[in-house]
Amino acid sequence: MKRFCAVLLILIGAFAALWAATDYASSVRLDMRSSTAKQAVTVKMFIDGDTTHFFVPESVSATGVLKARYLAVNTPESTGRVEEYGKKASAFTREKLTNAQSIIIESDDSNWNLDSTGGRYLVWVWYRNSENEEYRNLNIELLQNGLAIASSSANNRYGTVCMAAINQAREQKLNVYSGQKDPDFYYGDAIELTLHGLRTDISLYEGKKVAFEGVVTMNDGSSVYVEEFDPESGMYNGISVYYGYNLSATGLDIISVGNRCRIVGTLQYYEAGGVWQISGLNYKMMKPKDPGNIQKISSGHQGAFVDTEPSVFFSKVTLTDEDGQSKQFDYAYLAMDTTITMDGLYVKSVSTTSDPDSSNYGAMTLHCVAGGYEIQVRTAVLTENRQLVTSYAYLGHTITVRGLVGLYNGSYQIKVLTQKDITIEK
Repeated sequence: MKRFCAVLLILIGAFAALWAATDYASSVRLDMRSSTAKQAVTVKMFIDGDTTHFFVPESVSATGVLKARYLAVNTPESTGRVEEYGKKASAFTREKLTNAQSIIIESDDSNWNLDSTGGRYLVWVWYRNSENEEYRNLNIELLQNGLAIASSSANNRYGTVCMAAINQAREQKLNVYSGQKDPDFYYGDAIELTLHGLRTDISLYEGKKVAFEGVVTMNDGSSVYVEEFDPESGMYNGISVYYGYNLSATGLDIISVGNRCRIVGTLQYYEAGGVWQISGLNYKMMKPKDPGNIQKISSGHQGAFVDTEPSVFFSKVTLTDEDGQSKQFDYAYLAMDTTITMDGLYVKSVSTTSDPDSSNYGAMTLHCVAGGYEIQVRTAVLTENRQLVTSYAYLGHTITVRGLVGLYNGSYQIKVLTQKDITIEK
């Protein structure tokens, strides 16, 4: 009885604390007459809990898009390495702004100010769900819900309220301050990250167990290819996942083409192919929710097959991280193992694997030209009506291909796995 009373008192105290909580997000008011820069916006793309891309007039940004980094908050990561409560913070921001009838961004002064990366603007985000409501400050709402930690939170126009919101979230032990496990975070021994985070810092994870989500786009008989869109860079990132002969029928069904999956495995550098891949997949039927298992999330998806110009395929991409550090990558490297489409490829010559003892006997490399670029298209062994497709089918023709970005002997190429993914234009 005494124990029951003690528990009851704790619950009563907790409810009392919640009842007494201050809604700091509505305690501040958006003053449209102040000297701060302000702009009504609509959402172009959600990135994570504290970063959103908004459509704006060209008078604000010449591109018509403003990449916004929220002032005073730092939500857990969900776009590179995935952190506890990162997915929850991202979902919170998405829900609030998706349901908003009106959104206004505000600078901390009269100018639109860039953050340390030089590519995003520091803003307050205000929203309301109907014309009859006052605007709420989303930055402060994230803080009061314990979905962000402080980030120069005291040094701004709403600093006092920000610090009060943080202290209240700590007292109420909400989310990042709860000391409790995040139900949306996997606590296995794998490093949680995104395919973008993996691809852009891949050498850091060599030999380590990693976990990420993506759509299975193709199967070549011993490996599947998984890709995922990265909203920050606007590109798809991918990787080859070797499953070999270790998976059960259920495990193989999970990684079927068209499924969105959670992949768990070890990152390895495949010396023979000169590429990175994931191996060591596992599925324990008696423990389907084991964080070390591969898991099916949903079905009915397909590869993006991004229309890609040769000039883009061979271009460079500069990415800036959270600390403002820039790195340059080959576009094709970032797009490695993702699905693309390229048209207007004139086949000037063809090389064929001629060793009859090779499993690749009859596979072709189509040496193509388009837009002043030379592009190699590597095929699997192609057949039509059980007959081997040879170089005569494509030599001297202009073709469209649907395939995967690949690498061979240091040169980027397009890999085609089936005959139907090559269309003769003329």
